[in-house]
Amino acid sequence: MAKQPKNSGKSWTGSDNKQLRKLAKENTPTPLIAWKLGRSESGVRSHASDINLSLKPTNKSPYGTKGKRGK
Repeated sequence: MAKQPKNSGKSWTGSDNKQLRKLAKENTPTPLIAWKLGRSESGVRSHASDINLSLKPTNKSPYGTKGKRGK
């Protein structure tokens, strides 16, 4: 049986929402957001939808990287 994330089934707090918005704005991948928040990926996606927050990648490199490939 798979191990449940530490915050699985718990209510989302204001600080959870703030961190979720910050990570989404930084273009952080959903699996990493879930790990950082101690939630499941589906839980993060569902809650983001509930608060009208898009987790779709923007047209920029994740984590603030600036195309450092090939150098």
